[in-house]
Amino acid sequence: MSLDPRALRARSLYDAASFAREDESDDRDFYATDRFVPHLDRQALATVERIIGTLVVEPAPAILDLMAGWDSHLPASLAPARVVGLGLNENELAQNPRLDQRVIHDLNRDPRLPFPDRSFAVVVNTVSVDYLTRPFEVFAEVGRVLEPGGLFLVLFSNRMFKRKAVRVWRETSEQERPLVVEDFFAGAGAFEAPRSFVSMGLPRPADDRYAELGIPSDPIWAIYAERRGGDAARPPRPAIEPEPVPGPSAELVAERKTALRRTLRCPYCEEPFARLEVPATPFNEWPGEVVYACLNDRCPYLVAGWAVMSAQGTPGFSYRLLYDPDRDACLAVPAPSVAALRTAVAAPRG
Repeated sequence: MSLDPRALRARSLYDAASFAREDESDDRDFYATDRFVPHLDRQALATVERIIGTLVVEPAPAILDLMAGWDSHLPASLAPARVVGLGLNENELAQNPRLDQRVIHDLNRDPRLPFPDRSFAVVVNTVSVDYLTRPFEVFAEVGRVLEPGGLFLVLFSNRMFKRKAVRVWRETSEQERPLVVEDFFAGAGAFEAPRSFVSMGLPRPADDRYAELGIPSDPIWAIYAERRGGDAARPPRPAIEPEPVPGPSAELVAERKTALRRTLRCPYCEEPFARLEVPATPFNEWPGEVVYACLNDRCPYLVAGWAVMSAQGTPGFSYRLLYDPDRDACLAVPAPSVAALRTAVAAPRG
């Protein structure tokens, strides 16, 4: 296959060591163990279904679930002509009710897909791209088996079997991993420019075992692209809308802001502000000697910010609300994670 310069540049960023693993034992042995457990929390699973349901617009498409397990995460509203699951665990594939065909195949041993050219309208890969040791070959094969204009959707979170994840995945941040997947798309030489969507910071269901700990729902990243050669006159795929975040009205927020100097409570969630320790440096960029911030991980201001920042080209970031009492003004401070600013909390005054 002759690759264009963009594909060659993407591939040149990686070498064999990039895809080394802590455990290089036979994948067929590792995945022979049945794992009939959810790999994401229910909120994240609902997000995955919503993304698939939004992007798959083809009527009665043939779908390939790549590296499939016991759940293909296809929404009930989707009515495909057929669904083929390719994976390594025979029992899990047998229990997947959405599959019409089941194929046992190790992509790390042989990245070639055992299907004819242009066999599918949609290929979906869910929470398993981090285990591919030959991703460029696999992505190129996906391009081969897709129809022109067909969709390849890659979904992932921040969970992994660390011993089987490739080095480039283990050693990059959550913000960098979407760029790695975009390189896989570019290196395949078969796709239009990929698009992305991220869902982060949403609260877990109330009955989730981690809900009381304040741990947010598992983040979901979606990187997707169409195979080149599609009908240019066809309407573009719908945009994935962020989940609505319940919160107070703009009028109520404005009213609460007028009392901030007295209440020192976040106008979006009404949680008490935390006083921050302002670093004493000649290069201080903080607004004053005393500042406050909302550190509530469920605050609508923070939760909605993940989608806003992603839409503005900075996926993986949100912002927290900062209050400057000297100016009686609110500011936004970037938050690359829910842990941001926590180390700056001032010790209680005694």
